[in-house]
Amino acid sequence: MALGCVTIVTIFIFCSMLLSSEATIVGGNSLHVGFYDNTCPQVEKIVADVVDNAISEDRGLAAGLIRLFFHDCFVNGCDASILLDSTPSGEPVEKESPANGKTIRGLEIIDEIKDQIEEQCPATVSCADILAFATRDAVVHSGLSNYPVPAGRRDGLSSRSADVLGNIFGPKSSVDEITEGFIRKGLTVEEMVVLTGAHSIGKSHCKFIKERLYNHSSTNTKDPNLDDAHANYLSRKCPARDSLLEEFLGKIGLGGFFVDELGNLVDLDQVTPVILDNAFYINLLHRRSLLQSDQAMAFHPRTSEIVQRMAVDQRGWSKKFTMAMNQLGRLDVLTGEQGEIRKNCRAVN
Repeated sequence: MALGCVTIVTIFIFCSMLLSSEATIVGGNSLHVGFYDNTCPQVEKIVADVVDNAISEDRGLAAGLIRLFFHDCFVNGCDASILLDSTPSGEPVEKESPANGKTIRGLEIIDEIKDQIEEQCPATVSCADILAFATRDAVVHSGLSNYPVPAGRRDGLSSRSADVLGNIFGPKSSVDEITEGFIRKGLTVEEMVVLTGAHSIGKSHCKFIKERLYNHSSTNTKDPNLDDAHANYLSRKCPARDSLLEEFLGKIGLGGFFVDELGNLVDLDQVTPVILDNAFYINLLHRRSLLQSDQAMAFHPRTSEIVQRMAVDQRGWSKKFTMAMNQLGRLDVLTGEQGEIRKNCRAVN
């Protein structure tokens, strides 16, 4: 995906966003499909088999893998730095950031894949490419057509928790903040809207929607952009009394001891919660989005027209989504002699 301001299984969301003054250029042009055809031709089958088995047992892992991929690529590029448990510098690593922490999912799947690949093709396939392949298979398992993934990434040698905060978005981030963040990474406004459609699967904790239900502003208890019937449904899933109990326990030093401070889990899409589809955009148009940052896209002049197009074109959205995922996978990659091929995805060699 960790305490304080983190959603656990929403895919692209964190609590805040700080923008650097310099744009990040999309690279990765040296990646190509079939990179391992000669050196490890069975790699994609190994990945697909492990992912399929894991998601068959736990459908929520599909959203976890997509989120893991995004959180890796948007922090210093797609270099598998999010997988590292530690680095020689001794600094806290990315997975220890509040944006990840205990909320992150899918690490064990990558470990299992890496173990099997190392047996067949030692020191050949990068963890960064494994994560890219596994994410593609999670997308396919969630209902979209298979698509080729360019490979040739190398693994990063560093990972810093401090780098995460300025690169991941939050449930109350504005459309302009999120849009500018994508543009600075070299992605388009349309790609931002299209990729956010990944929120048609996955879940979020009640903690991150209660403000929309009970304390939106000084003049509105409920977010006026939230459909009344949907708000009533969410209120049953996320009762206000939980917040009062959490506050009381916090005052007496027992916060989070008896009550999960993040609250219950709620599906991002209540209609097709494990299927990647354009229902996400239909929900936006009917004011039934779970997250405030998502809902705002339906009304913002930079994104509203794109939302409307995606809502009526499932085939078009799905094609754009897989193309945008490959664009995401090219962010600031290491290639050639850069980085390394890790023997263990959790540690540098």
